[in-house]
Amino acid sequence: MRVSVEHTGKLARKLRIEAPEARITAELDKRLRDLARTTRVQGFRPGKAPFKVIRGRYGGQVRREVVGELVRLSLFEAIDQEGLKPVAAPEIHDLADQAGQDLSFTATLEIYPEVDLQPLAGVRIEKPVAAVSEADIDAMIGVLCRARRELVPVERAAAPGDVVEIDFESFVEGRPLANGKAENHRLELGSNDLGEEFEAGLAGKAAGAEVTLHVAVPEDSMEAGLKGKQVEYKIRVKTVNEAVLPTLDAKFMAAFGVEDGDEARFRADLRRGMERELDAALQKQIRARVLDKLHEIHAIELPEALVAAERRRIQQEWEAQLKERGIEPSPKAWEIPARQQAEKRVSLQLILGEIIRQNDLKADPAEVRKRIERLAAGYAEPEAVINWHYSSKENLSRVEEQVLEDAVINWALAHAEVTERASTFDEITNKGQTDLDTGPDPENPA
Repeated sequence: MRVSVEHTGKLARKLRIEAPEARITAELDKRLRDLARTTRVQGFRPGKAPFKVIRGRYGGQVRREVVGELVRLSLFEAIDQEGLKPVAAPEIHDLADQAGQDLSFTATLEIYPEVDLQPLAGVRIEKPVAAVSEADIDAMIGVLCRARRELVPVERAAAPGDVVEIDFESFVEGRPLANGKAENHRLELGSNDLGEEFEAGLAGKAAGAEVTLHVAVPEDSMEAGLKGKQVEYKIRVKTVNEAVLPTLDAKFMAAFGVEDGDEARFRADLRRGMERELDAALQKQIRARVLDKLHEIHAIELPEALVAAERRRIQQEWEAQLKERGIEPSPKAWEIPARQQAEKRVSLQLILGEIIRQNDLKADPAEVRKRIERLAAGYAEPEAVINWHYSSKENLSRVEEQVLEDAVINWALAHAEVTERASTFDEITNKGQTDLDTGPDPENPA
């Protein structure tokens, strides 16, 4: 077999492969003789048809099978011989198969890049640290009270903190906006759920009021066709409701599992839950900072096949998320941001893979077990959740991947220059989560 390799790009390769005709004829002859021993041909007893007849009747079909297998085998041998690592299945071109001549074809492919790991000594990574305080617990109790508030209709103008029930329609340049109509929509003034301009237009309005608002579409909107335009909202205020908070009593605490109404136990339960949430949020932020730094200090030539596949996956994720919210996707508006995110994901996959390989990092079974137990703790039947994870390699592999990534993060933190930054529960878990004045924005919690 003869192989020549042409570099058609930094990661693109073109292989010209020639396999001797003798390999085809030998395998073809063997298969036809095997076929002749069992094949029934009219006019001859089974297995007694002349070889010439068998060759004439089946030779073309069998040769195509032999050539197809030889192409795959010789391609595999050529890739192994040249030490190439393809990122996807090669494409076959210019196949030449003529009796009496060597088989030849061209294969084009992309290979994985060499990842030159950069030293982390002297690289600064900021690590946030925080703890749950008594004030955080007080604030969380306030959030829980707000969640169980009673809405009482009032005959007055709406003020911040009130919940208005509205019907509205939206228009752009006189045309109704897709998914831009709602009835009996409840909106808390001050929540910024539908934007400051929208809510400002409802402040001071009483039940029965009809309001027309014009709101500019932000430049960072994912709806490309709406950028720079104004949305006209026609709104009817149906009711204005004052939010009446419940009393922190035994009935209230029983709703959260503290049946005896013991406030100390209630606060202790809250603390444990908040500490779990804080720990998860801290780990998430630390992970993001480490990954950002690893991406920042490495410049890698990326295989287009991997980037394109990841970009399609990201766009599908975004499309599904928008459809769940009743928003019609605009894929063209995502092309650039989706590609940028895809490039970062692929780059990090390559970097993390090389760190794992060079440092022989493994998913510690004990850590895997701990993570599964933490996940299971939030369910009514923890043991069933644990058993589910260990019931198949696929279920377990998801957690193992997370633990292995944690090992990379810990490795990076051990080799970088880490500085701690004091923070608060509210800043780490979701800025605004325990803000008693406005509360979080469910669509944009940041």
